[in-house]
Amino acid sequence: MSLADHLAARIQAEGPIQVADYMAECLLHPKFGYYTTRDPLGAKGDFTTAPEISQMFGELAGLALAQAWIDQGSPAPFTLAELGPGRGTLMADLLRATRGVPGFHAAMQLRLVEASPALRGVQARTLEGYAPDWLDSVDALPDQPLFLVANEFFDALPIRQFIRTGGQWSEKRVGLTEGALRFGLAAPAPQPALEHRLADTSEGDLVEVCEAAAPVTQAIAARIAARGGAALIVDYGDWRALGDTLQALRAHEPADPLQNPGQADLTAHVDFEALALAAKTAGCAFTRLTPQGVFLERLGITDRARALAAALSGESLENLIAAHRRLTHPEEMGNLFKVLGLYPSEAAPPPGLNP
Repeated sequence: MSLADHLAARIQAEGPIQVADYMAECLLHPKFGYYTTRDPLGAKGDFTTAPEISQMFGELAGLALAQAWIDQGSPAPFTLAELGPGRGTLMADLLRATRGVPGFHAAMQLRLVEASPALRGVQARTLEGYAPDWLDSVDALPDQPLFLVANEFFDALPIRQFIRTGGQWSEKRVGLTEGALRFGLAAPAPQPALEHRLADTSEGDLVEVCEAAAPVTQAIAARIAARGGAALIVDYGDWRALGDTLQALRAHEPADPLQNPGQADLTAHVDFEALALAAKTAGCAFTRLTPQGVFLERLGITDRARALAAALSGESLENLIAAHRRLTHPEEMGNLFKVLGLYPSEAAPPPGLNP
């Protein structure tokens, strides 16, 4: 049996399913799920994240968190955490960059929130010597100061999609047509959670809702508000979601989200307004949403690139220049990716970000 067979059987038994259910099956099914069965990163995988492009990304994120830790009085012990750590590359770069920060490593307790057994194995090898603890969810994070990074985590959380129909909403669903997976629409119905979107949408507009994002954000924000800490959330998206952003990526190329379920990465743009409101509900302050390129430039990525370039030549130097451009240039990742910081209301925001 394949995941397509499993989905077809489920739809035949239950009827068309939400897009969120389809995404969850494709990404996290214990036997056929995309993240549970492989290492999807790098040249041999399906996509490449910022930490895989250059060590500079993780180094600067780490130093920003370390400075926030110092600004808050260097609490000990504290949790250093990452959501969806991939291969562990970002955390490895972060730890290397902060090794010289007095007291930081001695006070930290390293915890990784990771659902994929395959990736946990890769992370263990990458972070050998640091003895991280793996957690299944953010709810398992301890009740102590929390300094956290989440890079391209929220974009993989399942979304529901709704199309405006008058003053109501028709939910987009995944069903079967002649045995093949197809998108369809449920009957229009009121959606109290989308009442506020009637003011900024028109007939036929599509709005995405990520119901899993708020509880995750609130769990992080509640710990930071109560115990101190900071979070850096980096992802692609904008302040408020509008339009169909569900996409599939396979072998670094766009694919049909309904073709080869479980064999491609499925993501959607992050609605950062929803994350900020969830943090506010938990009593936590949030920064202005900042383009990734601006954030990295404020942290000194150009100076860091120049320092690295001094020892390079030829292809290695060209690769460094290309990596700097890819991370910061507005036409590449610089504007598409955004950074939102969370911090205690009585503290300063993390470096590189403004309140």
